[in-house]
Amino acid sequence: MRSLLNRENQMTTTVKTPLEMFYRWEQETPGKVFLRQPKSLEWREYSWREVADQVRRLASFLRSKNYPQGTRIAIWSANSKDWPIVDFAIMMAGHVSVPIYPGQDVGSARYVFEHSEARMVFAGAFDMQDRLAEALTDVMETVAILGCRCNTDTSMEEILEQFSPMKESPQPPPENLMTLVYTSGTTGNPKGVMHIHETPGHVVPSLVASFRLNEPESRLFSFLPMAHAAERILVELTGLYSNTPISFSEGQETFADEIRSVQPTFFFAVPRLWIKFKEGIDGKFSAAQQASMTLEQKREVAHALGLASGRIIVTGSAPTPRDVQDWFLGMGIALRDAYGMTENFVHGMGWFKNDQPISGCVGQPMDPATQVRVSDLGEIQFKSKGLMQGYYLNPEKTSEVFDDGWYCTGDAGRFDEDGNLWITGRLSEVFKTTKGKFIVPTRLENLFGRSRYLAQFCVYGHGRDQPAVLVTLSEKGHELEPGQLREELLALLEQINAEVPPYERLSHIVVTPEWTIENGLLTPTMKLKRNQIVEAFREQTAAMGQTEPVLLL
Repeated sequence: MRSLLNRENQMTTTVKTPLEMFYRWEQETPGKVFLRQPKSLEWREYSWREVADQVRRLASFLRSKNYPQGTRIAIWSANSKDWPIVDFAIMMAGHVSVPIYPGQDVGSARYVFEHSEARMVFAGAFDMQDRLAEALTDVMETVAILGCRCNTDTSMEEILEQFSPMKESPQPPPENLMTLVYTSGTTGNPKGVMHIHETPGHVVPSLVASFRLNEPESRLFSFLPMAHAAERILVELTGLYSNTPISFSEGQETFADEIRSVQPTFFFAVPRLWIKFKEGIDGKFSAAQQASMTLEQKREVAHALGLASGRIIVTGSAPTPRDVQDWFLGMGIALRDAYGMTENFVHGMGWFKNDQPISGCVGQPMDPATQVRVSDLGEIQFKSKGLMQGYYLNPEKTSEVFDDGWYCTGDAGRFDEDGNLWITGRLSEVFKTTKGKFIVPTRLENLFGRSRYLAQFCVYGHGRDQPAVLVTLSEKGHELEPGQLREELLALLEQINAEVPPYERLSHIVVTPEWTIENGLLTPTMKLKRNQIVEAFREQTAAMGQTEPVLLL
C-alpha cells in the first residue's frame, strides 16, 4: 500500500446516540425552534417542545402495533418537517428506519420493501403516489404525512389526535441496528447499508465542528432528499447534534425564494444544482459583465443565490465540473468538495482546512481518526468508526468490499504532495478503445463543464477507435438555433481535443434529450446510469462514424 494517511484522534469524547441528543434538547431548550416548514413562503416554526410532543405521540402509535423490536419501518417522502419527526419516532419505538427516495420507481421500492421486510411506510410527497399500492407488500400498513395524496390506513394528523405522548425515554443499545439505507444502485438492485445507533455519535460531532455549526446564528436548509445518506447526516443529524434550526423547502417552484429567505450558514447540494445556479446567473449577465463585477456586485449574486451567509458550502455525491467550481470561487463563494459514501456514514474527506479550496480536490480527512489510503491498484480505501456493519442479507457483497477492515470504495485516486486527495474516476468506469488505450471518462467530462450551453455529460467508447461524448443542453443551449449550436459545440470539441493526448480526442459530441430520474437515466441521487444512457441512444449513434462531429438527436 502507498499514500497512507492515518492520524490518531487524541481527544476522548463521550459518544452520544441521536436519541440521547434528542432528550437533551427536549429538556434543556424546549422553547428553541428546531424545524421550520414553509407554505406559500410563509414559515411555520416548531420548537423542541412541539417536535418532542409529536415524536412521542408517533412513538406511542408505533408501540401500539406490538411489532417485534427492530421491525423495519419505511419513509417514502420528500423532505418536510415530518421526515425527521418520523425518523426520531421510529428510533424511540425501538424500530429500524428504511428511507426510500421520493423519486424511486415502483419496482425498486417494492424490492426494498420486500428485502427489508418492512411492516409500515410513512408516505408523504413522492413521485409515484398514484402507484403506492403496487409497491406495497401484503403485510404493510400505511400512514400519510405532509404532502401525501394517497389512500392510507391512517394519517399523522389522526395519530397526533388519538395517541398520548410516550412518557418513558428509551435508549436502544448502541450496537443495535438504527437504519437500513439502500444505495441508489447505478447497476443492479439497491444494497441495504446497515448502521447502528452509536455510529452518529462517533461521526457527527466532528462534522458539526467542520461545518462551523457550533458558531452563533447557524442555520440549515434542507433541499436534497433525506433518503440520501448525505442529506440525512449532513443536515438532519448535524442539526440534531448542534441544535441548529433546519428549514425545509416546499418544492422546486418556491426553492429559490426560500433559500434566499433563510440564507443558510451551511448548505450542501449535488453538482446539478450548482450548474443550475450558474446557468441562472449566466442568463442575466454576460461573461464580460461577470468578469468586471465588483466585490459588492458579487455579494449581491451570492445573496440572490441564498449563499451570502454561507460559512461552509459543499458539493458532493458526484464530480462537479471544475469550470463550474472555479466560477463559484471567482464569485467569492467558497464551494468546497467533500467525499464520502453511505457505507462510511459520508465521513470521508473534505476541504475544510481553509477558505481557499482547490477546485476538483476533496481535501483531507474530515476527522483525525479517519484513516484513508490509496492501494497499489489506485483504489481509495477507508477505515473509521463510521463504517457500516455490512450489507443487509448480503454477506458475499459485504466481504467483497472489505479488506482487513478497510472499506474498498471502487474509486480511483491519488494524494498530492500536501496530502490532499484527488479522485480520478471509478475503477469500473474505465474503458478501453480498440487502440488499446484506457480512457477515464470523468477526466474528459470535467472539460465540458466550461460550456454554458451544456448540462450533462457522459463519455463512452468501449470498442470504438476514439471516445465520444453524449450531452444534454442547458437552458442557454436550448436558446440557440441548431446551426449556431453546432458551431458552438464544434468549436468546443476542437478546443478540448487540442488539450488532450491523441488517444483521448473525442470523435463526436452527441446532443440528446435530458437524462432524469423519471426516464431511468439517473439514480435517485442524480448519478449517471452510464450503461443505460449509452444503451438508450445506441441505435441513433450506431452510424455516426459517417456523420459530422456534432450530432443533434
